[in-house]
Amino acid sequence: MTILQTIRERRSIHNFKQINIKNEILKEIFTYGSYAPTHHMKEPWNLKIYQDDGKRAFVEAIINSYQRSGMIKNDETPQTQKTIASISQFLLDIPHHALIYFEKEDNLLRYEELYASVCAFIQNAQLAAWEYGVGMLWTITPYMHDPEFVKEIGLDANKMKIAAVMQMGYPADIPKYKERVPIEEKIEFVSELEQQ
Repeated sequence: MTILQTIRERRSIHNFKQINIKNEILKEIFTYGSYAPTHHMKEPWNLKIYQDDGKRAFVEAIINSYQRSGMIKNDETPQTQKTIASISQFLLDIPHHALIYFEKEDNLLRYEELYASVCAFIQNAQLAAWEYGVGMLWTITPYMHDPEFVKEIGLDANKMKIAAVMQMGYPADIPKYKERVPIEEKIEFVSELEQQ
């Protein structure tokens, strides 16, 4: 495929085959991600990829966060236990969870530069993954903003910002193409200075 085809044909994947991606392929995918534009070559992105038995503690930390936030009740009722088991199994069935984070910056301009670079890194990785037949789902979820969750996975919430968690695997099915809003509705060409 050409890069233009890949951009057009890539899809967010919600259902994955329960087959692991080889670590060498994951490294290649995220190496392509690292060619994203990055101000002063900061390359601010860092990753933790949870897979195999490493997913268990990660999923447990997610469940703990959901309970702290009230998304899941914090009791021992059969219904709550069933909900926990169902969510846990759903997350464990996803082959890889790539948590992407970067070091916080107090200066707002610098922070936005870093965050923009990390987002470009993520999109590059998604496009590269598609070339390898690998699907991703870019998730931004409440637990990413929970300092206790951040601590449970071994990061310092005062110093590090989680940008996204990418669910990854070989697609079990590929969603159909969805039409985009015509760019004519989003674009404005300004060829002359407007009079004040």
